[in-house]
Amino acid sequence: MNRPSEHGFTLLEMVCVLALIAMMAAVLLPVFPRHTTRSRLQGYVLQTAALLKEDRNAAIRRGTGVATLVDTGGRVIRSGAGADMVRIPDDVRFEALLPRTCNQREALSTIRFFASGMSCGGAVALMREDAGYEIRVNWLTGRIEIVSRNAAN
Repeated sequence: MNRPSEHGFTLLEMVCVLALIAMMAAVLLPVFPRHTTRSRLQGYVLQTAALLKEDRNAAIRRGTGVATLVDTGGRVIRSGAGADMVRIPDDVRFEALLPRTCNQREALSTIRFFASGMSCGGAVALMREDAGYEIRVNWLTGRIEIVSRNAAN
């Protein structure tokens, strides 16, 4: 009695193959570099602008100066009014144009806001190969604005 050969895979064989693929993916995925997407870059820009606006509002509300730390070496922007901070990933180009002095004092890598809402100004640029944005703080009004920037510059 010869039975015709059956072609195909059993459920157990399929489960074993899927388990092997999952184990390989778990080992190999951390090796692949993760790049910041354009939408994630926009998220960092919006977080930075929101942090600066909150520090400006805190200076007005408290009636005293607030200084936001912009640490390009440490790749972080820290609120001077609270515990908030924005960490910038390594694959994003992070530049800052800050005043050397503010109100006859050294600025020390900060953007300062006064009780009046004014500021000494400054700009923070976050860029990738294909996209870039600049968060500008107007020195006279303290207004924060986001400007799209050509990342090749």
